[in-house]
Amino acid sequence: MNSAILPERRPSENQTMDISPPPHQAGAPNPANPAGAPGGSIQGPELSIIVPTFNERANVGTLVARIEQALVGIDWEVIFVDDDSPDGTAAAVRELARADRRVRCLQRIGRRGLSTACVEGMLASATPYVAVMDADLQHDERILQQMLVLLRSGEADLVVGSRHIEGGSIGEFSISRARISRIATKLARPVAGASVSDPMSGFFMMSAPLFEQSVRDLSAIGFKILLDLLTSVPPGTRVCEVPYSFGKRLAGDSKLDSRAAWDYVVLLLDKSVGRYIPTRFLVFSLIGAAGVVVHMSVLAALFKTSTSSFLWSQACATLVAMTFNFALNNILTYRDMRLTGLGWLRGWLTFVLACSVGAAANVGIAGYLFEQNQYWALSAVAGIVVGAVWNYAVTSVYTWHAR
Repeated sequence: MNSAILPERRPSENQTMDISPPPHQAGAPNPANPAGAPGGSIQGPELSIIVPTFNERANVGTLVARIEQALVGIDWEVIFVDDDSPDGTAAAVRELARADRRVRCLQRIGRRGLSTACVEGMLASATPYVAVMDADLQHDERILQQMLVLLRSGEADLVVGSRHIEGGSIGEFSISRARISRIATKLARPVAGASVSDPMSGFFMMSAPLFEQSVRDLSAIGFKILLDLLTSVPPGTRVCEVPYSFGKRLAGDSKLDSRAAWDYVVLLLDKSVGRYIPTRFLVFSLIGAAGVVVHMSVLAALFKTSTSSFLWSQACATLVAMTFNFALNNILTYRDMRLTGLGWLRGWLTFVLACSVGAAANVGIAGYLFEQNQYWALSAVAGIVVGAVWNYAVTSVYTWHAR
C-alpha cells in the first residue's frame, strides 16, 4: 500500500475550486467514469456521501446545507444510514429528502453499528466515488473537493482526512480524550500496515471499484471502518492524506463509550490474529479462562469457609462459573446477538447443558490420553481444548443461533 501526504488546499472566500472533470482523450481511461457508465458518461450522481447516524436529528439539516455549499458544480448525493434513532433522525432525513432528491435515507431496524452502517450505505450507492463522514459536523466538508480531485486524477485510490499531519489538528479534544486517541492510533498503525498518520479517522473517500474489491474481506466490527479498510484493500492501493481540523460537536452526544472501546479491541484482534483463530472463539476462550478463576474462588469460599462437602461445593462453583461465562459471552462475544428476557433464560439453559457435555468430554479425553501416555499436563490441555471447541461450536448454534 502506497501512502502520500498532501497539503491542505482550500479555496479562498471569493474563489471556487475548479473541479470539473478533465477532458477525456480517446483511448485513455476516463477518471470521471471509472465504473464504466453506459455511453461513456455518468448518468447519475458522481459522488455518494455515506453518513451513519444515531440520534443526530439536530445536525442533519445543517450538514446537508454545508455539503451543498462545499460541492457546488458536483453531482452528489448523501445517504444517511440511520440505526432507528429514537430522536426521529430518520423522519428528519425523509423530510429533507422530500425537498431535495439528492438526500436519501436508509433506516435499519434491529441493527446497530457504525461500520456495518457504512458498508450498507456504500453498497446502496451506484456512484463511482464514495465518501464517509460523521453527522456531528466535526468533519470539515470543505476538503471533499480536494479528495475528489485526487481520486479523479488517479493520484490516489483512497483519500483520508487526517488530523495528524501538517495543517491538521484534533481541535478542542480534552486532555483525556487526546490521550485515548494517541493510544488508539499507536495500536492501530501496526495493524493497518500502511504509513497512514490517522488510521482512526472516520473521514475518507475512495473509488467504488476499490470498495467492491475489499468489501468481502471487511470485519465490519465496531466504529473504525477506515482501519478495517486499510487492512483489507489489495496491495498497491494508493493512499493520500489531506489535513483538516477536527471541529466541535454542536448538538447531540458523543458515541464514544465502553462498548465502542470493546468493539475496537475486538477489531484489532480480528485484523491481527483473526486469520488464524476466529475472533469470537478467542474471546470465548478468554472468558472461559476468567470463568476458571471464578470457579476456583467460589469453590474455595464454599469448601474452606463452610461445612459444605467438596462435591456440593464443586457443583455450586461449576454452576456459578457457567452462569458467569454465559452472561459475559452474552454481553461481549455475542453482543450483536444479545439475548434478553425469556430468551436469556432459554439461552442460559442451553449453555449449561452444552457446557456440561463439554465438561464430560474434557474429563473423558484427558483421562483416556493420560492412560495412554502418562503425560498429565498434555492430557489436561488436550481435554481443555476439546471441551472449549465443543462448547463454542454448540453454543454458537443452539444458544445464540450464530450463522
